Amino acid sequence: MSRRNGLLAGGNFIIDHVKLINAWPEQDMLADIRGETSSNGGGPYNVLKDLAAMRVGYPLEAVGLVGADANGDWILADCRDARIGTAQLRQTDRAPTSYTDAMTVTETGRRTFFHQRGANALLGETDFDFGATGARLFHLGYLMLLNEMDRLLPDGTTPAAHVLAAARKAGLMTSVDIVSTENPNFRAIAEAALPHTDHLVINEVEAGKVAGIHLKTVPVDIDAVCDAALALLGKGVGQRVVIHFETGAVAADTCGSVTVQPSLRLPPGFIAGATGAGDAFAAGYLHGVHEGFSTSECLRLAVCTAAACLTDPTPSGGLRAVADCLRLAEEHGFKDLSFGDRMA
Repeated sequence: MSRRNGLLAGGNFIIDHVKLINAWPEQDMLADIRGETSSNGGGPYNVLKDLAAMRVGYPLEAVGLVGADANGDWILADCRDARIGTAQLRQTDRAPTSYTDAMTVTETGRRTFFHQRGANALLGETDFDFGATGARLFHLGYLMLLNEMDRLLPDGTTPAAHVLAAARKAGLMTSVDIVSTENPNFRAIAEAALPHTDHLVINEVEAGKVAGIHLKTVPVDIDAVCDAALALLGKGVGQRVVIHFETGAVAADTCGSVTVQPSLRLPPGFIAGATGAGDAFAAGYLHGVHEGFSTSECLRLAVCTAAACLTDPTPSGGLRAVADCLRLAEEHGFKDLSFGDRMA
């Protein structure tokens, strides 16, 4: 095990304005807002807050840009309250703090996002100093939502790829997450980062876009997801590709093994909101990686932390200590997944 210790998360730091609505309206029509709150948002910020709530025993550090405004002050204070290091989380007067309006339908937990990119769009290579951290893991997110980091360079690389390579050179393992959005260069941006990524943790929509395989099906085609994970490994991911979806997750390792993990079987009324569930999955998975868990142990914890997230409409309000997250599996059990013979 490396003497390095802790997790450094960089990229999107966002204020989420979560609004609970009675139904998703047709255009030009009205929906009722039944409740609202503001909280942390963005992959790195959510993962750090989740890990803090999970009471992990190692340092947590942030790297990113926020505005020189009240929202930026709020993020910095919130991180410090959670004992997240902010030495590389800096304020700028060139753009406002990024924010997202997250509309969550109360009956289903499904959500839709309206996003202001703000200061996150300015984040670049020079904002990362890997010589100033002793962290073991570097988590970068989200690709496709960081304008400067996603910029395609003449040689086909991106600033994000350069940052990941620098993290590896400094001795850190790297992890990457992507956001589900439309971008004409989606595949090229992702593929530039993959050779510098040890752990790719994404959902089935993002995986399908990069692998060129349609995966958003009902029910999910487990064999197709496994094929996509293996295809992404073939694009240069160093250790493991993890693809999560509503009913479970698949992980493909460079040794050639593929692991399938169902999500929890949750009772009616359990889900208060799904905002941040993917990041909670990533937090559980990355904690397992940090602690040297097996692939199956990492995935089991990941689906449990995702389930814990669902108990609160905010991204991190439902997270609890690691043992308490794992206890959810004992209480509710796992869903049944059907898959091909090669996965038996």
